[in-house]
Amino acid sequence: MAFCASAQAFTDSSPFVMLSTAKFAPSNPAQLQTESQVVKTVQDLLSSCPTDRYLLVAQPNVNAADIRGPDGGDCKAPNLCRAIAGSDVRGVYSVAEVVGEVPISTLADYIKTACAGKTVEIEQTRLAPLGRDTRERASTLADNDYALGRNLETLRSASDSYTVIYLASPSEPTYQAEFTGEPLHAELKRHEASLLHARKDKNETDWNKLPLFEKYVFFSPGVFHAIVASIILFSILGVAIRALASLEIPYGAFDKENGPAAHKKSQ
Repeated sequence: MAFCASAQAFTDSSPFVMLSTAKFAPSNPAQLQTESQVVKTVQDLLSSCPTDRYLLVAQPNVNAADIRGPDGGDCKAPNLCRAIAGSDVRGVYSVAEVVGEVPISTLADYIKTACAGKTVEIEQTRLAPLGRDTRERASTLADNDYALGRNLETLRSASDSYTVIYLASPSEPTYQAEFTGEPLHAELKRHEASLLHARKDKNETDWNKLPLFEKYVFFSPGVFHAIVASIILFSILGVAIRALASLEIPYGAFDKENGPAAHKKSQ
């Protein structure tokens, strides 16, 4: 497995490993390939559905240097390396640097298509992504390798016909915001400074000079407008209730006959 130290030169690439108890035909030995080249090779090697079980392992943010070490020394993922060198493994296809991301779902769908009509089992495992800190990456990789070892033991005990695919997504780039409008950037910085450095004091300080809606962020203009509107509406409602309560209707108004009989009596 050619996981060499030169892998550090490509920060947007990641390793790819496929091992199997079935024998593979000769494939492209280049250790720097694109995602499409790797997918095409994998499809060619698995077109005959060579094994009964498939384990697809995704390890986000890993590169070849994480596994082999910065100086190309001992393997930092011993369970993975032991699996590659296992006596029952007859076929290995590995690429140290894959430019682009190989979708695990694409490979799983292809295996289902290639193995149509056969009874096979496909399992997908997503390991915890590696962080940016060096020690954290090493610790997470060790934990993930232990989990991978457990999965491999289960796989071997269940069947002697299996294929394991270990792939990774490229490291996530660091995003830094860029302000194209310098006046806007300066205004944002001034506003942030006025909020961070203002302190409440008994004397006439910057805190007391702040506008109402900046001093009390929870008291937003929307809340203020809602309170004012509620006061006005409740005032109107109170006036209407008092007006209705002040109406006086004599009881005789309900006894007076206004129908046809009343008109006949009046005649």
